[in-house]
Amino acid sequence: MSVQATSSSPSERIATLEMRGIVKRFPGVTALKGVDFDVHAGEIHALLGENGAGKSTLMKILYGLYQQSEGQVLINGAPVHIGSPHESTKRGIGMIHQHFMLVPSLTVAENVALGMPSGRGGVLDLKKISEDISQLSQKYNLRIYPERPVWQLSVGEQQRVEIIRALYRGAALLILDEPTAVLTPQESDDLFIVLKQMAAEGHSIIFISHKLHEVLAISDRITVLRDGARVNTIPAAGATRLTLAEMMVGRPVVLEYELPPPVRGEARLTVQGVSALSERGDMGLKEVSFTLYGGEIVGVAGVSGNGQHELAEVVAGMRPLAGGTIHVGDQPAGGKSPAALRQLGVSYIPEERMIDGVVKNFTVAENFVLKDQSDPPYALGRFFLRPRKIAEACRQIIHDYEVKTPGTDTPIKNLSGGNIQKVVLARELAQQPTLLIAAQPTRGVDIGATEYIHHRLLEERAKGTAILLISEDLDEVMALSDRIIVMYEGRAVGEVLRRDYDVRTIGAMMAGAGRGD
Repeated sequence: MSVQATSSSPSERIATLEMRGIVKRFPGVTALKGVDFDVHAGEIHALLGENGAGKSTLMKILYGLYQQSEGQVLINGAPVHIGSPHESTKRGIGMIHQHFMLVPSLTVAENVALGMPSGRGGVLDLKKISEDISQLSQKYNLRIYPERPVWQLSVGEQQRVEIIRALYRGAALLILDEPTAVLTPQESDDLFIVLKQMAAEGHSIIFISHKLHEVLAISDRITVLRDGARVNTIPAAGATRLTLAEMMVGRPVVLEYELPPPVRGEARLTVQGVSALSERGDMGLKEVSFTLYGGEIVGVAGVSGNGQHELAEVVAGMRPLAGGTIHVGDQPAGGKSPAALRQLGVSYIPEERMIDGVVKNFTVAENFVLKDQSDPPYALGRFFLRPRKIAEACRQIIHDYEVKTPGTDTPIKNLSGGNIQKVVLARELAQQPTLLIAAQPTRGVDIGATEYIHHRLLEERAKGTAILLISEDLDEVMALSDRIIVMYEGRAVGEVLRRDYDVRTIGAMMAGAGRGD
């Protein structure tokens, strides 16, 4: 029995999918604790919750990747067993993952056809598939050309291919996991138009996002999960970002900040004509110039892959300089090692905390002193550690930074993402830096840890620290920054002052409009 997509008015909608009393147990943990969730035909139903709240587990059960320990899934009132993604697809359920499942070397039509049974005696009819894709593209204004290779498409276009593939395979219910994480504001707006049209035609949509303003803008209803249990399901009309955040965290949360005008100090970072190679071997960063002063936060905005990663690493000494000059204060810093930069007062929060930020098999205490284990007060001479001093310092940061951990000797890999990030933040701020490079400081952490990290960054700003904030979350950049530098294709294409912030203007610059190359 497939999900039936039927167009209806809000008062006439019938539930097309129900999940009743869903329990999911893993060894040593209950990830879902009797969750109820339903989606109506023609409805956009948002699913909210912090990391670890159970959102992904619930959707993986619906999509057939996991099997529930207890509870029922019903489609159009009838209990069903969804044992695999193939079974889910047969029942009219499609899922658009945050990381797209496309083969770059194949065309759009070939990607849509991938994994489907062949027609015409085992020969794939790509011409017919291309015609069907063109019809779907026109119907939903998705602007996709079937013959184009996927590697030539922008991120937003690749997402449209994923949606077309789900629709082509008969999806009447669509699950979207963080669909705007890699989109410009304009691309997000285009996506919302498509989703609302689909809902108007009777499709059911489950929308998972951490961007509360988007959830409020597009949803009919919102379900909030916390610690594996459903907190509540409410209409989007009348809800606010603050009420949703409080439901997610279980306490009041501050989401907007009053920034006093910066008390600008001396130049702490001067980047002049800086270029650097990417991992692909091409020029990922192209002649970027700016100056960062003490007591201000300069944000760097851009869609993923436009040079932000290379900028963070070249300034932090993690990537060779291919051209230009870098000064920290009045000292030449281009090409210096991270250790040498640390002596100049530079601290660095890397975007990949589990790769560049911590050693996952080391304890919390060992990771806290990772860069200072040979220095007083943690060592006598160069070779003799002082475990008691290390433990004392670590207990203090656990208290000061509200790190949730069983103890200082706990392997850091056992902590949540937010708590790992707090340890990294504590270690870097313990150096009392004059320049802090914060690359994706809240990526993958929950809203409670995000609030905490934001407050710490603003405290550093008030102390006179110069902060280079590099984030793909435009809301975060706009909330914290005194100025924003916008990146596109490796270049700094513009700078916007706080008084002139406008999502549409910044979004257009992120998409390359008005670039100065």
